[in-house]
Amino acid sequence: MQPLLVRRLVQAVPVLLIVVCLAFLLLRLAPGDAVDALVVEMGGGDAGLIARLRAEYGLDQPWPVQLGLYLAHVARLDLGWSVGFSRPVLGLVLERAGNTALLMAAALSLALSAGTLLGVAAGQSRIRGRGWLDTLLTGFGLLLYAMPGFWIGLMLIVAFAVKLRWLPLGGIATVPSFDTGWAYVVDVAEHLVLPTVALSLMYVAVYLRLMRAGMLEVAGSDFVRTARAKGLPPGRITWRHVARNALLPMVTVFGIHFGMLLGGSVVVESVFAIPGLGRLAYEAVTRRDLNLLLGIILASAVMTVLVNLAVDLLYARLDPRLRGER
Repeated sequence: MQPLLVRRLVQAVPVLLIVVCLAFLLLRLAPGDAVDALVVEMGGGDAGLIARLRAEYGLDQPWPVQLGLYLAHVARLDLGWSVGFSRPVLGLVLERAGNTALLMAAALSLALSAGTLLGVAAGQSRIRGRGWLDTLLTGFGLLLYAMPGFWIGLMLIVAFAVKLRWLPLGGIATVPSFDTGWAYVVDVAEHLVLPTVALSLMYVAVYLRLMRAGMLEVAGSDFVRTARAKGLPPGRITWRHVARNALLPMVTVFGIHFGMLLGGSVVVESVFAIPGLGRLAYEAVTRRDLNLLLGIILASAVMTVLVNLAVDLLYARLDPRLRGER
């Protein structure tokens, strides 16, 4: 496992470098910059003030010089200064990244666990000849996949926060909150219920269909027939032999979905007013805060690389034949 870990970490360096360079060039090609947005907020300014601001923030330099200076600062873990928030980008990103990581961990855990259980149930019902249950579960999964996340979020707010008043409307915790310990944990968990469900339902449908297809494929394998011939209990065959091997493609898709969730979190965090990276990215775009947006992109890339590294290690753990090949 150690050679695999070292190899993946070495491969991550050029990937992050390419991401930073491409994001920097694409953002610099867009019209306007942070100084333009700042001047608009100030109600206007003369040419001398605009020139001084651009010189202060280094925006008057040619883009190759700006890129070189930015990479040099990133190497020292300095992501620059946020013009829109008037504070260092690194501190702002780290402050919001925890909320986003918590939301995505909860959403992916719910999607993976629910999708796995429903997929096993659908696959077993098809194998045992109960096609009605398989049809019902796959139809339910298709319905979940067809519903957009923002609409699900709004309906959940109307039903459980406005009408029933069971859960909070939004945010990450009650404000002002003086809770500590378990009381604070429970408060945060209550605030995460609705956004977690809204963000995960579409992926529940994907994992359901993947697990069902994997169950049907593995159920006809020789080693499964051998296990049945030996007289092993059906439950052990299902979970120890069939479900474990059907999980392999789901683990791969799990890593891919993490990057997709980062994009989906922009909408969900905006709907539920969660102070995370998604909502921060939206605010950075509206304020033309390119340094902040670059910091968010870099943080998202680092999180995605780390999650895919964990997926590779888990994949090798589930299938020992791949430990020396991946």
